[in-house]
Amino acid sequence: MTETRKQTRRNGTRSREAMHALRSKPPQYDPCPPGQVGGQYKPLTDSDLIAIYDTALRILEELGMAESPAPLIEQALKCGATINDLGRLCFSRAMVEDIIDAAAKSFVFYGRDSKHDFEVGGDRVYFGTGGAAVQTLDMDSGLYRPSTLKDLYDFTRLIDSLNNVAWFTRCCVATDVPDNFDLDVNTAYALLKGTKKPLGTSFFLAEHVDPIIDMFDWALGGAGKFRARPFCKAHISPVISPLRYGADAFDVAMAAMERGMPLNNIIAAQSGATSPATIAGMLTSTLAETLAALVMVNIYKPGYPMIFSNWPFVIDLRTGSFAGGGGEITLLNAASAQLSNWLGLPSGVASSMADAKAVDAQMGMEKALSSLATGLAGSNMVYESSGMMASLLGASFEAFVIDDEMLSHVYRIIRGVDVNEETLGFEAIREAITGDGHFLGGSHTMGAMETEHFYPKLADRDDPRTWQEQGAKDMWTRAHAKASLILDSHYPDYLDPSVDLKIRDTFNIKL
Repeated sequence: MTETRKQTRRNGTRSREAMHALRSKPPQYDPCPPGQVGGQYKPLTDSDLIAIYDTALRILEELGMAESPAPLIEQALKCGATINDLGRLCFSRAMVEDIIDAAAKSFVFYGRDSKHDFEVGGDRVYFGTGGAAVQTLDMDSGLYRPSTLKDLYDFTRLIDSLNNVAWFTRCCVATDVPDNFDLDVNTAYALLKGTKKPLGTSFFLAEHVDPIIDMFDWALGGAGKFRARPFCKAHISPVISPLRYGADAFDVAMAAMERGMPLNNIIAAQSGATSPATIAGMLTSTLAETLAALVMVNIYKPGYPMIFSNWPFVIDLRTGSFAGGGGEITLLNAASAQLSNWLGLPSGVASSMADAKAVDAQMGMEKALSSLATGLAGSNMVYESSGMMASLLGASFEAFVIDDEMLSHVYRIIRGVDVNEETLGFEAIREAITGDGHFLGGSHTMGAMETEHFYPKLADRDDPRTWQEQGAKDMWTRAHAKASLILDSHYPDYLDPSVDLKIRDTFNIKL
């Protein structure tokens, strides 16, 4: 071997050692943080958007909404609505478009800690949770069992350490709390206890809203504090597809608005069951229903913070079962995000609702498809993006940590290519061809290693022999170890002891 070739090999070895040393350090720069600018994927053409929108407005003007609560009818008629021959509440095109113009285009979604605040609206994309799983994938048995209040608390403190979960909506139902009021209160308490990230919760009845927001006030330090910094949104489904209002959800919305709680108005129709089976027909029908939810809110309080959450769901028309993973539901939610953003409204859709029961290749395929498409489509808030399994019937600790890493890859793709004089690399190319003949260890490479590339901690990139020597562990095994480590060590204490005592003296806290 010539001296030149020996020197090149030594240089290459030193360069690899330098890169390994850099990789072992904590990253100084996150190349793919939440809040990347989406909108690159546009499944609908401009003419498609106009056709769907025009037909949705025609639905509201000619067909209208059934089962409208009396207070809603009274207020809507004052604002220009009409009642048609079928007794349905109808909104003219002009009325709906005036409401869209006056609706909130963005708002700050607060955390109890300001470092978690982010703006909902525009082109920024954030992933978070949703769901109401009644089962949890047990970490010991690997099988499903009924979800408990302890599970909910454990999920909450787990996501507290996962950077890509921008907010936390309770992902499971505490089936061991049978009373509806106790369930709503204990759910809210578990969220308060486990994280200071922005939150989302739901209410069985409107009467449950005030006591829980009182509890939020206490957590912030006194009466009225929540209104000044509303860190939790109400998850409401105000429309029962097809084209009917839900009285209980309407009452909850009114109660939440009285206390300044942001609304996530979710339309979750199912193709071929509660909406048309065609992609275009479903988008039209659900857009009309989500606009009806927007009208419901804004005739009372124009510009009120509301997430325009059109979540088109798919059922397997052969069996009637919900299909959370697949091309159709991915396409529908991406197109829904495009429609909402085209209207300029804070958008919410769903993704990653894997049908897979195990943490396996099916899970990865289904979650990656939908999260990438909805992120690239530019949804401001992507729900269900972490932890959900079994067509939303189950939640998994291991899936949460895998999904968090997956979302770093998704954010990296959404971020796209930075093109400037430095990244084009002309001088780095000159240096390589006139020097060592490679880019290993060069300053340009070392800089790009921090700013351009994401290095996964769970995904395996070792050669087969090394992988075998280290136990031939699959992703589920590695994720189990990481989730266990977090749950064994991360017990945040986010409630002042005096506040905790006050809550426990007032409510039947079971945690």
